[in-house]
Parts: sequence; C-alpha cells; structure tokens
Amino acid sequence: MLILSCSSKLRLLEGMLRRGLPDTLPVYGAVMHVNRGNPAGHEVLVDSWPEFNMVLTRPRREVYGAVMHVNRGNPAGHEVARDPSDYFTNLYTTFYRDEGACRALLENSRAVDWGQAFQIHGLQDGVYETIRDIARARGLEMETYPYRLLLHPDPPAMSQYRPDKGLRLAPVSPAHATLLNDTWKFGGNSWSLRYLCLLIRHFPNACLLGPEGTPISWCLTDQLAALTHGYTLPEHRGQHHTRPMVGMLVAQLHARGFPVYTRVLTDNKPSLHILQRLGFRILPGVFYMLVVMPRFTQSQPASGLVP
Repeated sequence: MLILSCSSKLRLLEGMLRRGLPDTLPVYGAVMHVNRGNPAGHEVLVDSWPEFNMVLTRPRREVYGAVMHVNRGNPAGHEVARDPSDYFTNLYTTFYRDEGACRALLENSRAVDWGQAFQIHGLQDGVYETIRDIARARGLEMETYPYRLLLHPDPPAMSQYRPDKGLRLAPVSPAHATLLNDTWKFGGNSWSLRYLCLLIRHFPNACLLGPEGTPISWCLTDQLAALTHGYTLPEHRGQHHTRPMVGMLVAQLHARGFPVYTRVLTDNKPSLHILQRLGFRILPGVFYMLVVMPRFTQSQPASGLVP
C-alpha cells in the first residue's frame, strides 16, 4: 500500500484514470480535486506504483496535515472527517483492475478504518461484494444505494437557458445551508448540515433566487466532481427551473476540465427524464454507494443523493 503524495505522480495517475473513463469516473473526479487544491482534504492510495491494480481515495489522516489545515481556518473540515460517526464526510472512492488487489487493500485496516462509519463509492460489482463480505465478517451494518450514472457527452453543445423573469442565478450561500438541510430527504441532522456546508463553501454550485432573495431551486457538486443534491421547492416544480442552473454548472465544470456527470437513484424516474432531455446519457452498469456503520452509530439515511 502506498500513499501518493508527490504532485507529479498524482498528475500522472490522473492521466491514467482519464484513459479509463467512464469506468474510473468517481475516483477520477476525486483525484482531479486533490490535484486542484484538495478542498475536501483527501489522499490517494494505490496497491503499487507505477503499475497499479487498485486506487483508493479517502479523508487524509496525517495529523500534521490536519493540524495545519485547522490552524489555517480549517478549509477542509478535518474535525468533521475525524468524527467516527460521520459517514457523510468520511467518504472513500475506489477503482480496481484486479479483484484480488481490491479485496486485499479494502481488508487492510491501514487503508480503511473499519472502526468508524464511512461511505464508499464505486462503479464495479467487486467493490460491493468485497465491502459486503468484510462488513458481514466484522458484524457491521451496511446500507446499499444503487444509482444510474449519467454523463454528458458534449458539454459545449448544451443549451443555456435564462431564468424566468423575477428569478436570478447565483451561487449557493452558506447562509442557505439550513434550508438545504431541512428540505433534503436524507438530511436533517448535524452531520448532513456540516457536509452541505463543506460542499457549498468549496465546490461549484448554483441556485435560483426568488424575488425575495431566497433560493427556490439549487444544485451542488461534490468531492467526486459530480452534480448532486438537486432540489426545487414543491411550489415551484414543473417550471423547468433545473435547466439554467445545470447549464451554468456544466459550463463551469467543462471550463475547468472536469467530466460532466451525475448519479441518480434507480427509481428516480423524474430526474432521469429531466437529465436525459438536457443531453445526459445513461451509462451501463450500477454506481454503488455503500454506507458502513459500526454498532455505535445510529442508522440514518446516507448522503450523496439526487432527489
């Protein structure tokens, strides 16, 4: 197991993962953010280098690095990532070329802290099966959330829509975090609120402000560079408010070199329909979000969903 801390190696890994798209999407997005300021405070592990069969990203563990960030305003929220019950921020992503290497690294307690709650994202069945087996053997609870993955093949060709009269496009403000948390089906707790604050402060986002300056619709992006947490207040639905926000975020992500993709729960037909009309294409396979919880953790719904 190796932690890649050299910037040149991390850039080389990014190029390797790019050539493996779309199978590498969640890890690729996470590594891109690590290489562009690392706003989530993640680190990258491989089973070997320069040839590798397994890549894992996780919250950074170095005590010195965490202390430095805390002393400089704590932009990455390290005290949150170190909360052993906080599976919102304790987020891993993985990609493997060899299932044996995948299992060996995930079983390694130096790579994955099985004593804390966490979520792990991946596109491969082997990740689901390995995490399931280890969790069962350790007597841990695991919740499985299957998604469809959607990728926009030609972001510059996406139409840009103007907001309706009286509405204004704007970034989401940290002052809006409580509204987002209260209206999010999977929120409503202190972990989810801190998680949303992290995304709002450090990753591209957009909202539509009503005449009174209050958000009526919004969309965020996350540590994996995916569009996420899209929501419109019930009284404003059916008016195509998603289009100008998504258009603005797609343009921003593409300009920065990020892939433009999102994930939607398999039974969320309205979101799948809206995104397909905007030019997104559903990719084959299943995007897994797995939430592992030790017995001391009270089970709550997981994060990362697009209602």
